[in-house]
Amino acid sequence: MSCQPTPRCEIDAKQPLFHLKVCGAGHRSSISPMVESLMEVVKKTDCAAGKEFEIEIALQEALANAVVHGCRNDSAKVVECELSCRDAGELVIVVRDPGPGFDPACVPNPVAEENVYSTHGRGIYLIRQLMDEAWFERGGSEIHMVVRSLSIRLPHASDRE
Repeated sequence: MSCQPTPRCEIDAKQPLFHLKVCGAGHRSSISPMVESLMEVVKKTDCAAGKEFEIEIALQEALANAVVHGCRNDSAKVVECELSCRDAGELVIVVRDPGPGFDPACVPNPVAEENVYSTHGRGIYLIRQLMDEAWFERGGSEIHMVVRSLSIRLPHASDRE
């Protein structure tokens, strides 16, 4: 990965509880290592406890779209992913790529009869089903996803040792 993670651990009403930015090569081989390292952070923070499966699938889909469509599987290009915990129980994920973007309204509905047997085109649909909120910015080259925890788990005394 080409960027160094820059975690911030500040507790302030205007600041996130933590913020992490990770960058990786715009190649398919970068997707799994990025997802694995980001999921380690997600699991340790408990920011969205109980939603780890949903977060992992959404990250895989968003990063795959960024690599395949935004970077055209070019290792010289960079995909960025940021995680922020705005408050206990809410995680914000942003994935951006250097591509030209797209119009999300023009993406065919993957559950429409004519698209059911298509071998691609379900990533955005899955993200929207799994996340509490999802929207695009920068002309479609940046996706923002928000997930809220099912439950807040406070650290136990044994966790602090």
